[in-house]
Amino acid sequence: MTLLSGQPAASYLVEQVDLPLELSRRLGALGLMKGSRVTVLRKKRRGAMIITVRGTRFAVGMGIAGHITIKEAG
Repeated sequence: MTLLSGQPAASYLVEQVDLPLELSRRLGALGLMKGSRVTVLRKKRRGAMIITVRGTRFAVGMGIAGHITIKEAG
């Protein structure tokens, strides 16, 4: 499943980031890479999401969230 289908207050593990190299590197610098834990804080109606990665909160749009593959953190 993709990050776009993640639910608020749930934690997930990133399996794959399928984005252009430059954007993928930028997200990696923020801590969003394969194996990192992502917590969805809030989902907006139009697709924007507020997430936490390694203690840092930031927003991602639906175009980016739809290209990040996740699985539930157990």
